[in-house]
Amino acid sequence: MKGRFITFEGGEGAGKSTQIQYLAEALRTRGYDVVMTREPGGSPGAEAVRHVLLSGAAEEFGVRMEAILFAAARSDHVEELIRPAIDAGKIVLCDRFMDSSRVYQGVTGNLEPEFVSALERVAINGMVPDLTIILDLPAEVGLARARARSGGGRADPDRYEKEALAVHEKRREAFLDLAAKEPGRCKVVDGNQPADAIAQSIEKLVHPLLDDAASSDTDHAGAQQS
Repeated sequence: MKGRFITFEGGEGAGKSTQIQYLAEALRTRGYDVVMTREPGGSPGAEAVRHVLLSGAAEEFGVRMEAILFAAARSDHVEELIRPAIDAGKIVLCDRFMDSSRVYQGVTGNLEPEFVSALERVAINGMVPDLTIILDLPAEVGLARARARSGGGRADPDRYEKEALAVHEKRREAFLDLAAKEPGRCKVVDGNQPADAIAQSIEKLVHPLLDDAASSDTDHAGAQQS
């Protein structure tokens, strides 16, 4: 089967990591080869940049420099992990990707759309997700979850969790705007539900994508035989 690339987006505390775990387990039960990854990070080079970005070490250099670092990390991630996995027929589930840069650095970072688009074009090099799941919930709820998580493991909120509620709410609106502009790729799921209910909603969105891929491969194989 042709590989598929599925990304998860949303604000802080939206539950992306949890839902990726749920989906990976469900797909593996069906026999799919699944790769779970994240951004920033996912490859050795990108993981090194992740620490610089989330620790806030690059913040003093401005949002433009942060956007460039995200793009460099993404390029390494795509070429070292994502593209090889897709080419090998695997399903890649990624916690954040290009849409996070559009929202975090573009919308709330106030960077020029042309600059953000140019960085994206170079960084993804044609690797556009087949499906993007946007987990939507009020920013106040997500921040409360993220801060509770920080208290349970990390000493301090990361570079983005510490920002004002109004900024997080603006990001929520920006993700919804993206979904409205690209309804074929981006699907919004209510993140303010029980985790099991969210997982079921996501599976309903994912299964047709995978069934289409399997059907396409079957048709292609039949055409070659004939």
